[in-house]
Amino acid sequence: MGEHSHPNSESVVRANHKLFASVTRSFDGAQQEALHHYSKSFRGFSAMLTPEQAQQLKSSDLVVSMFESKMNKLHTTRSWVFPGIDKTHSDIIVGVIDAEIWPESKSFNDKGLGPVPKKFKGECVTGERFTLANCNRKIIGARFYSQGFEAESGPLESFNLPFFRSARDVGSMVANVSLFSMASGTARGGAPNARLAIYKACWFHLCSDADILSALDDSIGDGVDVLSLSLGPDPPQPICFENAISIGTFHAFQRGILVSASAGNSGLPRTATNVAPWILTVAASTVDREFNSNIYLGNSKVLKGFSLNPINMQTSYGLIAASSAAAPGVTAKNASFCKNNKLNPTLVGRKIVVCTIETVNDNRGEKSIFLKEAGAVGMILVDPLVKDVGFHFAIPGTLIGQDEAEELQAYIITAKNPVARISPTTTVLNTKPAPEVAVFSSMGPNIITPDIIKPNITGPGVNILAAWSPVATTATAERSVNYNIISGTSMSSPHVSAVAAMLKSYQPSWCPAAIMSAIMTTGKLCQHYNIKNCNLLQSLIIQYLWVHSNGPTRHAIGRDPNGSPTTPFDYRSGHINLAAAFNPGLVYDFNSHDIINFLCSNGATPSQLKNLTGELVQCKNPPTPSYNFNYPSIGVANMNGNLPVYQTVTYYGENPTTYAASIDYPTDVEVRVQPAKLKFTKMGEKLSFRVDFMPYKNRNGSCVFGALTWTNGINRVRSSIGVNVVSV
Repeated sequence: MGEHSHPNSESVVRANHKLFASVTRSFDGAQQEALHHYSKSFRGFSAMLTPEQAQQLKSSDLVVSMFESKMNKLHTTRSWVFPGIDKTHSDIIVGVIDAEIWPESKSFNDKGLGPVPKKFKGECVTGERFTLANCNRKIIGARFYSQGFEAESGPLESFNLPFFRSARDVGSMVANVSLFSMASGTARGGAPNARLAIYKACWFHLCSDADILSALDDSIGDGVDVLSLSLGPDPPQPICFENAISIGTFHAFQRGILVSASAGNSGLPRTATNVAPWILTVAASTVDREFNSNIYLGNSKVLKGFSLNPINMQTSYGLIAASSAAAPGVTAKNASFCKNNKLNPTLVGRKIVVCTIETVNDNRGEKSIFLKEAGAVGMILVDPLVKDVGFHFAIPGTLIGQDEAEELQAYIITAKNPVARISPTTTVLNTKPAPEVAVFSSMGPNIITPDIIKPNITGPGVNILAAWSPVATTATAERSVNYNIISGTSMSSPHVSAVAAMLKSYQPSWCPAAIMSAIMTTGKLCQHYNIKNCNLLQSLIIQYLWVHSNGPTRHAIGRDPNGSPTTPFDYRSGHINLAAAFNPGLVYDFNSHDIINFLCSNGATPSQLKNLTGELVQCKNPPTPSYNFNYPSIGVANMNGNLPVYQTVTYYGENPTTYAASIDYPTDVEVRVQPAKLKFTKMGEKLSFRVDFMPYKNRNGSCVFGALTWTNGINRVRSSIGVNVVSV
C-alpha cells in the first residue's frame, strides 16, 4: 500500500487489520489470517485470502497493488586472495537475506570489533537453540520468517527434514580451516570488519515472497547499508511490478541501500533473474584452484578427475561400466545413469562403477548413494559440463571429462581384468586459465528490459569454502563438518556485497548507483593466463581482438568448462576488481526518478508504476528514450538506423584532469563520441557527452558488442555496448 504517514508500526498494523476486517467481517479473523505486516519501509500485509476477498480488497482505494505470493529458490577462502582484495577496514552493516546461520562458527567471532553501530535499529530474535547470547558485535541482528512459507506449503514439521525454528542453521578471518584438508588456508569474509544482520527467509531451499518482503521491510528499517540476496525466482523472471524482490529492493534503493543479488544457476541464455536496473546482478566464475581426485588405472596411466573426496582408497578395485551391469529388465542406457534400483548388485558389488549423466540437473551425490546401497566401492562419473564443480559423494568418487572417458572406456574394453584406484582429493593452486564464467551461471539477455545488459558483474562462485552447520551433512549423511565447499551464484553474490560494503565504508556519501558504477566500470576482462595481471594496454588489446575476431582471445574470460567464447550477456563488466573500484575516476549516477523515466520508456502504465512506488506517477510525454538511461553500459535492443545516446559522468578525483574516449567498435557499427575529451576541474563535476551509433549493415537481429572506455592515463572507466541492429 505504498508509503505511509503513520507514527509507528503499531498504528500501521491496526490500520491493516481494520482494512482486512472489511472483507473478513471480523476484526479477530483479520488478526488471525494476517501473516506479515510491512510497516517500516512501506505499508502492506500478506494474508491468506479467498478469491472473493482478494477481489474486494483490490477494489479498495487504499490498495496500491495485490499479487500472489510465489516461491523463490536459493541460488546455492581463497576466493578473496584471488581477486586481489586486501582492504579489510569496514564498519558497515550488511543485511543477508538467505537461509540461516550457525553462530558458533569461528567465521562469526567478534574479536577486535567495536560496539554495535548506533544507527542499527534491528533485533536479535530468539528461537529454537538461538538466544540473545548468539548475537555479538559481528552478528548484530537476527530474524526469521516462516509464516508465508507455512501458509503456502504447510507446517515446517511436515517436511520430515531437520530445521530449527529460529535464525540458526542445521565471515571473519579464520586461520587453518579446510574441508578434510581440502582448500586449506585462511577463510575470511570479503569485509571481515563488516557487521552482519541475518534475515532467514528460506526453508529447505525455498523462500516465500511474503517472507522475503517482510525481511526486506525489516532490513530497510533496521538501517543496513548493503543487502545481499542469494535467492531468486525460477526463470522466466517476472516483471518488476509483480515481483516481491523487485518491489522491496526498489524501496531499499530509494533509501540508499545497495542491493546485490545472484543471477541464478540455470546456465542458459535468457535465464538471468533479479534483473531490475536497481539491483546489482551477479554471475559466478571460477577461481584459480582445482580439487583433483585422480584415477590410477591398472595399466599405470593416470586420468585427471575432479571431486571433493577425502577417502583414501587403499587398494585397486575392479572396474565396470554401469551400462554393463543393468538390473533385469533395465536397458543398458538407463543403467548407465546409475539411478535407484537400475543396477545389478551382483555385478557392481566391490567394484568401481562408471556412470554417465542423463541431464545436467541430475543429482550427482544421489547416484553415489544408490551405488553404495548396491555394494559398489567407488564411482567414476562422466560429466564433461560440470567436471570442475566439486561434489561430495557417499563413496570414493570423481568426475571426468570426455577425453578421459574415452581413454577409460578403451582400457575397460581391452584389459582382461580392468582395475583402478581413486585417489583422495588434492588442492591445486594457481591453475590457469582463471577466472572463467561458471557453466551453471545464468545468462542474459535481459528478458524484462533488454536495454539493460545483465548480469552486471561476475565474482567467485565455484568451489568456495564457506562456514557450515555441523548439524547439516554432505551427500553421505555421515560426515559432520564446520566448513563446506559450495558452488553457485549464491556464493558469488556475497563476494560482490562485500566489495560494495568496503566501497561504502570508503565513500560513505556514495549512493547505490555510484557504487554499482564503480564496480561495473572497473571489472577485469582478462584471465590469469600466462600473465599475472592485465595492465591497461593489454586490456585494450584484448578488447580490440575480442570485438574484431568475433570472439575472445586466449586471454579473455571464457566460459567453463572448455573456455568457450563469452559476451557481456555472461558477465557484462567482467570479474570484480576491488582495487580499481576504490578509485573509479568517473561514475555514472542515476536515481529513482531516472528509473521511473526508464520504466516509462519501456511502456510502464501509471498503475504499474504505482505498484512499484506506492504513488501515482505520470510519465513524461514523450518519455525519455530507454537507451538514454544513465546506466554504466549502453544497450539498444532495437536499433533502427543512426542513433544518438546521451550520458553524464561525475568526476571523483582530487586534481584537474582530462579523460579521452576510446571505442571498441561493435561489428558493422560506426561509433563516435562527442566531445571525445572531457576536462574536469574539481571533484563532483558532471559532464555530458553524446555517443552516435551509425550501423552500416543489418545484423538480422543478432546482438553485437563493443565498449566505450574513458581514460586519463591512470583510471580506466569502461562501459559495455550491446546493440541489436534491426535496420540500417
